[in-house]
Amino acid sequence: MKKVAFYTLGCKVNQYDTQAVSDIFKKEGYEIVDFNEKADVYVINTCTVTGLSDRKSRQMIRRAKSNNENSIIVVMGCYSQTSPEEVEKIPEVNLIMGTKDRNKIIEFLREIEEEKGRLKVVSDIMHTRDFEELHVEEYRERTRAFIKIQEGCNQFCSYCIIPYARGPVRSRKPEDLLEEIRRLAEDGIKEFVLTGIHIASYGKDLGNIDLVDIIKKVHDIPEVVRIRLGSIEPGFVTKEFIDQAKELEKLCPHYHISLQSGCDETLKRMNRKYTTGQFRNVVEDLRSNIPDVAITTDIMVGFPGESQEEFMKSYEFVKEISFAHMHVFKYSPRKGTPAARFKNQIPPDVKEERSNMLIGLSKEKKLEFNKKHLNRVFPVLFEQEVKNMEGYIEGLTPNYIRVICRGNPDMIEKIYNVRLQTAYEDHVIGEIIH
Repeated sequence: MKKVAFYTLGCKVNQYDTQAVSDIFKKEGYEIVDFNEKADVYVINTCTVTGLSDRKSRQMIRRAKSNNENSIIVVMGCYSQTSPEEVEKIPEVNLIMGTKDRNKIIEFLREIEEEKGRLKVVSDIMHTRDFEELHVEEYRERTRAFIKIQEGCNQFCSYCIIPYARGPVRSRKPEDLLEEIRRLAEDGIKEFVLTGIHIASYGKDLGNIDLVDIIKKVHDIPEVVRIRLGSIEPGFVTKEFIDQAKELEKLCPHYHISLQSGCDETLKRMNRKYTTGQFRNVVEDLRSNIPDVAITTDIMVGFPGESQEEFMKSYEFVKEISFAHMHVFKYSPRKGTPAARFKNQIPPDVKEERSNMLIGLSKEKKLEFNKKHLNRVFPVLFEQEVKNMEGYIEGLTPNYIRVICRGNPDMIEKIYNVRLQTAYEDHVIGEIIH
């Protein structure tokens, strides 16, 4: 039996794509093995959000070949889509794919095996108009499934390479994604995360449905227990959306709303479509309407032209908002984006200092959020045993607090009411109420 191994960099969309491609290999009779094992085929699903992502992609390509010098190396994803010529310079690579035609991967492999050569099948993604249907048959994680509902982005923020890597918005047909969720729910998956490149755009190319509509349709599937949303834009969170969301009991009170900067001048240069005032209003509306809501975000430091004054405006804004968690990252110039040509690029040491400041603030606010919920009871969906803590299991509350309790493996994949007792920065210790 032939063996295939996968390595995935980047976002949840990439993870979904890898899972779907691994199912294609399984149907062809391949055994899926760990990336560090010897395999006949290695598939690296790449990311290109930052320069670090590019370097990591190249590193994993070379590591795969060292595992088996006679293996076939497949590179797909955003890095190979935007920089196929760079990937082509890496001699270890046999098959270069982008962010489409993943469902033809076996066909491409056979062509390489027959000719014992190399193949590049990267086409212009900007002219793609159809959603590429990839199906996930079975999830290795038994509690939560990420469901890709759309592809592409039309926002063109000045720093972002993703619209050029993923192309324009394409939405998945409702009947296809609902069938997949229904099948996985009947198989025991309890929580579904609706993900995509820009999920707020879902349905814009279909004309008769939007993201709220599809949430409601998923909510109507009896076997679905929880629904969680991937990253959304502040402009999507209107009063109308909140009024509907608070009536959907399966929809988790956890919203990851992308901020990027807490300074209006920086947001304008980023070509973001909102102000800090509008963002603040969204947060206030959510908190006044949805009990225990968790609001998390992404925030960038070191965007070109970000003066110390602008950074401190951003710092004070996120301190005021008091997010349950912040993903902090440093601006990285991406070739082909407007921001890469901007003047006043920020030195690396300044980016590092600002990043550390915000990471420290994020830890402080996360602990504060966890403490607010102590001595209360929440339903926890347990996912796994805790490494290095025998006799303990862990899972998530609906508002995304990670909870650790005494328990046994038989309790995994089930929901129990838990009293939260002791708060730490990255988790809470609780006691299951039987």
